[in-house]
Amino acid sequence: MRRIFAKAAAVLWAGTAITGAPLAAQATAAQPPAAPPIAERGLEDEIIYFVLPDRFADGDPNNNRGSLKGGPFQHGFDPAHKGFYHGGDLKGLTAKLDYIQGMGVTAIWFAPIFKNKPVQGMPGQESAGYHGYWVTDFTQVDPHFGTNAEFKAFVDAGHARGMKVYMDIIINHTADVIDYAGGKYDYRSKGEYPFSRAGGIGGKPINEGFSGDDNPDPANWAKLTDPAFAYTPVVREAEKDVKVPAWLNDVTLYHNRGNSHWVGESSLYGDFSGLDDLATENPRVVQGMIDIFGAWIDDYGIDGYRIDTAKHVNPEFWQAFTPAILARAHAKGIKHFHIFGEIAYEEPTATIAAQVMAQSHLPYALDMGFAKAAQLVASGKAGPRLMAEFLDQDAIYPGGAKTALGLPTFLGNHDFGRFSMFVAQMSGSRDEGRLLARVKLGHAMMFLLRGVPTVYYGDEQGFISDGNDQLAREDMFPSSVAVYNDNDLIGTDATTAEDNFDPSHPLYRLIAELSAARTASPALRRGLSKVRAFTETGPGLLAVERHDPASGQRVLAVFNSGERPLSQTIEVSYAARGISPLVGPCPAALAAPGSAKVTLPAFGFAACILETDK
Repeated sequence: MRRIFAKAAAVLWAGTAITGAPLAAQATAAQPPAAPPIAERGLEDEIIYFVLPDRFADGDPNNNRGSLKGGPFQHGFDPAHKGFYHGGDLKGLTAKLDYIQGMGVTAIWFAPIFKNKPVQGMPGQESAGYHGYWVTDFTQVDPHFGTNAEFKAFVDAGHARGMKVYMDIIINHTADVIDYAGGKYDYRSKGEYPFSRAGGIGGKPINEGFSGDDNPDPANWAKLTDPAFAYTPVVREAEKDVKVPAWLNDVTLYHNRGNSHWVGESSLYGDFSGLDDLATENPRVVQGMIDIFGAWIDDYGIDGYRIDTAKHVNPEFWQAFTPAILARAHAKGIKHFHIFGEIAYEEPTATIAAQVMAQSHLPYALDMGFAKAAQLVASGKAGPRLMAEFLDQDAIYPGGAKTALGLPTFLGNHDFGRFSMFVAQMSGSRDEGRLLARVKLGHAMMFLLRGVPTVYYGDEQGFISDGNDQLAREDMFPSSVAVYNDNDLIGTDATTAEDNFDPSHPLYRLIAELSAARTASPALRRGLSKVRAFTETGPGLLAVERHDPASGQRVLAVFNSGERPLSQTIEVSYAARGISPLVGPCPAALAAPGSAKVTLPAFGFAACILETDK
């Protein structure tokens, strides 16, 4: 059976361009093998596609202004402005499920679709809530995206195809509704502005009997009645009741200490660029958020939550929230509910994520360390030793290396920028052939190494951002944004001024093929990693053996980050009796028991099944 599968895999992968050359024009993307039913798939079995609904497909132009009157500063719609709504919606996303599933995607994660404050920002700095992170109503879909009924239709359509649906949720903050009397917003610390004094140490006594925010007793929090300890919060009359559920309009449930400067105390207690920072230590907030996000599970049967700004929330909140949410999911019959937090940093290390996960009891986190390591290695800025050393850190996650299998891995995103941009910047070259080859290498690392591969929408069409944030959030449908449309996309002659849903694009096809290999291989999905070899200085070879104890399958994944071909003999498991191709060029036979000689072209990669008796 192994040899039959290997032969089929070799046929499937014939013609795959691993050196950056275009695929044969007459070839078509392989139809990915069907994934197991939703209820049977573990977290490690998923392939995720992350999308901003506003920038994907406009299924209903009638909702582009969100049923709001006035101009762009009132309704937020301006398709020529990179920071305003462009028109994408849930109907458009639903209509493109064929396109998404054609890449082998099994789970869709999308930016928040809750009702947002349409526009905010100081005069001259206004932008819109197209991204979804300025929530006012946590119970309703933003009218720019559609209705709750249309969201249910989307979830049902995804589930009918065997695709899971992950929501992006925000707990740290709401939209910017609260102002401070006096118009100052610098952070004011708990030491200089204690809960017990109005406006600082010299102020009048307030909140008598409140024993601090590390006491979770509701009776203690009932004594925090005056929020003017650091600033006096002020809410404009028109927005006093704008937040839903209604308890969110109570200003005593917010920290009200001014803007975070991202380190120390302010990282937990400060406003995120002016957004109203919830007092997540308060048991009323804890239970309120459990109720909100438990209801989305109960009502729609969604399959996972990506948690925005997770490290800016106190660990005790997650220790209560996570088990409560998992219990709601299990009660709904969802036994593999995926929860992963955003723990933002830009270093090729696991230590930061592992620390926050351990403190907060968060089960998983977006693998920021993998993204940086892949950017550095695929670009040639660092050698494969960096990735080897990063993978060796898997043991430090809570639960050990097995936990790393459920971490969503990615290459670039809507906050930091696109992978192709990082590769171009770090390599110092915009040569299209080399850039495409390096970008393919990075995708191979994401699919063949441990973790849950997460594709950022548009990467499969060669999008290349000019920067982070708004500059990395291009439209898939024809764009009117000048700074998007002047970009030279990779692997295609198209621009973002055109529709970009081309299943013949070389990156779309590569992702489909890598997905097919991963879905068919238990070792690629669930195999623990053993680094077998790496070039110690400069670009070159990385070899990692993946072993799935349950099935017994072993796969050797090898990568060449260098500009020249390489050939090297490396150690493999002595359990191997033979070797056969799964992806790319594999040797016809073992060089000797416990040894295989691999040969790779420049920027090449391969995954080879190590045939065993089991």
